[in-house]
Amino acid sequence: MTLPAGLTMRLEEAGLDPYYISDFVRAALDEDLDGGGDVTTLATVDTDAEATGDFIARGEGIVAGLAVAEVALWHCGAESIRISQRVEDGSRVWRGNIVMTARGPTRALLTAERTALNIVCHLSGVATLTRKWVDAVAGSSATIRDTRKTTPLMRRLERYAVRCGGGANHRMSLSDSALVKDNHVLAAGGVGLAYKRVRTASPDLLVQVEVGSVEEALEALEAGAAVLLLDNMPPSEMRRAVRRIGGRAQIEASGALNLERAWTIAQTGVDGIAVGALAQSAPALDIALDLRQSEGVY
Repeated sequence: MTLPAGLTMRLEEAGLDPYYISDFVRAALDEDLDGGGDVTTLATVDTDAEATGDFIARGEGIVAGLAVAEVALWHCGAESIRISQRVEDGSRVWRGNIVMTARGPTRALLTAERTALNIVCHLSGVATLTRKWVDAVAGSSATIRDTRKTTPLMRRLERYAVRCGGGANHRMSLSDSALVKDNHVLAAGGVGLAYKRVRTASPDLLVQVEVGSVEEALEALEAGAAVLLLDNMPPSEMRRAVRRIGGRAQIEASGALNLERAWTIAQTGVDGIAVGALAQSAPALDIALDLRQSEGVY
């Protein structure tokens, strides 16, 4: 089923593949219906009933994923559902704010409700947590980045939500750049050897190296690494590593980070902070769908 042109354009402008998003949402709806129908809605709602539904924030946060939620509504009601987005993704909302309004067949609205809310609540939670990290390091030169610690099959969406929150994306997959970690170092017999083997095998790829000490960082730098991840280092060691590296490589902090220490880490002089919690541990932003059966302002 082809998405309407306007919705397709909004997804593309957000950096999301409309075909991928359509298939993902369709699979989520199929999971919820499990080969049958919405038995409760079919029993309680007349076939020709129509309603207006407001997606309302129940708390403060950053919204993300409204166009993806719209895909869920469209799949259930196609051209019968008319949707108005009241805010843009990346906007801050407060309790009581209407973020999106949909009008159409009541059965379609209720069947799509949970899938649409699951998506927009989770992505908004990721965007909200990301913004907290971004705000925590405001005034420094450090960028907040995500990691590959994402929900299976939701990486594209969660990375989009990170961008909505003001963060930046790390590598998308195991194949688009190399990241030498401790287990690779162990297998290869050393940081320098691991880097050289990856560089030889993939001469055109960006190679990042995770290091646990200043000495390892200097060894990786000597081997040619352009990006170093300082893993589980205390701030004092990070500062020493930044001084010793002296701008000869991009430096990111990673491992055992928390929001309370964000500013301290940013002040060490690192270029970025890689935060696995952005997608892995983000609490959902509470957004609900409230129906209005009577005619209202649309």
